[in-house]
Amino acid sequence: MAETGVANLLARESAGPEELVQVLAGRPGMRVERIVSHGQASPPGFWYDQAEDEWVALLAGAARLEFADGRVQELAPGDHLLLPAGLRHRVAWTDPQAQTVWLAVFWTP
Repeated sequence: MAETGVANLLARESAGPEELVQVLAGRPGMRVERIVSHGQASPPGFWYDQAEDEWVALLAGAARLEFADGRVQELAPGDHLLLPAGLRHRVAWTDPQAQTVWLAVFWTP
């Protein structure tokens, strides 16, 4: 049975050493995640090279994405972008002073 209770996307989470990743909804070929960062970033030299398309929105906090082609994208609350499958990218920085909340939707192209 599906979850029908109310939850808040901006709920405060205790800061820990790892990002919090919660799957909010999903079905074969698609999932919606809430991700909470607090200063985390991709390890040096690590690049995401996903087989899925990803649409991501920054709901709170601040972040910086880097792309393998050298582009850098700063993100503020309300910013969103599409990351097509195979687009090499990494999280270069998230705000260490405030909770950064992402909403990400993944689907198989």
